[in-house]
Amino acid sequence: MAGTTDVVTADDAPVSQTAQLYDNLRAAILTLDIAPGERISERGLEARFHASRTPVRAALSRLEREGLILHEGRSWTVTPIDLDEIASLAELRGVLEPAAARLAVARASAEQLDEVRAHLDDLREAPDQRSGVRMGSTFHLDLAALGGNRFITDAVADALTRLERTRWIEVRTPEARDAAWDEHSAILDAVRAGDADRAADLLAAHVAGTNDRLLAFIAQERRRLRGAGMAIVGPTER
Repeated sequence: MAGTTDVVTADDAPVSQTAQLYDNLRAAILTLDIAPGERISERGLEARFHASRTPVRAALSRLEREGLILHEGRSWTVTPIDLDEIASLAELRGVLEPAAARLAVARASAEQLDEVRAHLDDLREAPDQRSGVRMGSTFHLDLAALGGNRFITDAVADALTRLERTRWIEVRTPEARDAAWDEHSAILDAVRAGDADRAADLLAAHVAGTNDRLLAFIAQERRRLRGAGMAIVGPTER
C-alpha cells in the first residue's frame, strides 16, 4: 500500500507544480507585475518560482495558448498591449454578450438571477483595482452563463482573459468602479424585468463605452505607459 501511495504522489507532483506555477505566472502577467513586452526565460522562471524545467515549459505553453505570451525562437515575451486586439475583442463582446443577455431573459430562473444579484452586491464596495477587475469579470461571466450556451460563455471568458491586463487601467479610480457597478446593476435589472431589448442595448452600450474610455486613456497616456515599461502596439485610433 505504501508503494502505491509513493507512486501516486510522485506522479502528481509535476502536475501540481505545473498548476501552481501556471497560476502564479498568469497572475503576475495579468496584474502587470510582469510587464507587457517583457522578455522572460525558462531559467529565470525556474529561479523566480523555485520550479523545475518541465513545469515551467508546460505553464508557458498553456499561457501561449491563452495569448498571454509569445514564443520567439528560444525566448518568450509577454504579449504587448495590442490596441487592434482590444478593439476587435470589444466588437466580439458587443455581439456575444447582448445575445447572452437575451438568452438569459428567456432561460434564467429567479434563483439564478438572485445569485447574480448577490455576487454583484457583495462586490459593491470594491476597495481597489483588484476587486474592481474581479467585479467586472464575475458579472460578465455570470450573465453569460445564465444564457445556458457554453460556447458563448467560453468565448466571453477568453475575451475577458485577454483584456484583463488593460482592465486594471479601466478600473483605476473609485469613480470608474462605481460607474461600472451602476451599469452592471441596470443591465441585471433589465434581465430580471424580462426586458430583453433593454438588457441587450444596455450591455452593448456598456461594452462600447468601457472600450472607448480605455482606448482614449491609453492614447492619452501612451508615452507615460511606455515609459513605465509597458509595450503597446497598434494605432491610437481605430
